[in-house]
Amino acid sequence: MLLLLGLKIRVTSIISYLKLKTMFTRTIINKGTVGLVFKNEEFTRFLEAGKHWLMWNEKVVVFKKNQPFYTSYDFEVLLLNEDLKAAVEIIEVADGEIVLRYENGNFKAVLQAGRYAFWKGFVDYKFVRVDLSKKEITEPISLRILQRTELNYFIQVFKIENYEKGMLFEDGKFVKMLDNGLHRYWKTAVPLEVKKADMRQLQLEVNGQEILTKDKAAVRANFVLQYRIADIEKAIVETNDYVKQLYVMTQLALREYMSSYTLDEVLDKKEELAVYIKKALAERATEFGLTIMGGGMKDLILPGEVREIMNRVLVAQKQAQANTITRREETASTRSLLNTAKLLEENEMLFRLKEMEYVEKIADKITGISVSGDGKVLDKLRDIFAVGK
Repeated sequence: MLLLLGLKIRVTSIISYLKLKTMFTRTIINKGTVGLVFKNEEFTRFLEAGKHWLMWNEKVVVFKKNQPFYTSYDFEVLLLNEDLKAAVEIIEVADGEIVLRYENGNFKAVLQAGRYAFWKGFVDYKFVRVDLSKKEITEPISLRILQRTELNYFIQVFKIENYEKGMLFEDGKFVKMLDNGLHRYWKTAVPLEVKKADMRQLQLEVNGQEILTKDKAAVRANFVLQYRIADIEKAIVETNDYVKQLYVMTQLALREYMSSYTLDEVLDKKEELAVYIKKALAERATEFGLTIMGGGMKDLILPGEVREIMNRVLVAQKQAQANTITRREETASTRSLLNTAKLLEENEMLFRLKEMEYVEKIADKITGISVSGDGKVLDKLRDIFAVGK
């Protein structure tokens, strides 16, 4: 009887143990991880690394502490648990802000508007908050990070070359001057614009100007003007398209000068045109922030019929000059012959020397002599070449 009672108690204990075992399960949370326990889809408790027992209707969701805390569960409800709230760092990013996230000193990501949670104690996190309502980059962010592609959407870059100067405008209003180099600003809701100007010597070509001279000759002029920008603020802010303004002023000055002279005078005074243009534009150009360096007539094209007439005039002038030179040479040659004849007439010895000179020249060209006739021929030759006679 006692034996049966003992067996019954033992069986009961075994059954109770088996029931209890089915009610609890053992779980292990490894180092570097944490667990969230849910019962009937409702969060109940937070588990650190170690061994834990779960009820038969509980389940655990494991999270790695080296990764940001993302979950589909209601975040506000989870944070009601004090243990979980103490284990995470909450980062709130408002509209008009971004936050740069660093892990162990290395840049990892850009956080935009929203709420983020990161586990404490495993990764060394650092967060740099950026206010996108201001344009200047004043945050402690290295140039290497600013050049990362993740920040391209939030940064605008303006490049000013070595030979340029720039002007920064914010919402259409001039803010400040920019020197050469790269200039980075946050992309704010207010638009930024940079207007640049080339500070080197520039050249303006005023081509194809049909102009009537004082004597109604139609000519086409091509003029070139050199200038510099002396005051970028006047040139860009106070002047509407300074290049166009300078072009029109040069065009008017060119027409005023050429219409005051006849065609011949214009052709003779082309060199004076540049001086006139420079003087005429100097004061007005200063009002536009420009300095006139110089200029000159590049081409002066005449109508076909005028060009043909001038070519004929030029040919006639050159022909007349050639005739004058020819007559001058002939006169000089005749005068020389006359002087020589007078000398020969006055000096018999000089005449004989000149005669012998010509005889010598004739003798040089004789390769042979054929003699026919009586002995008197030899006497005549002897008389011709006799030096002493």
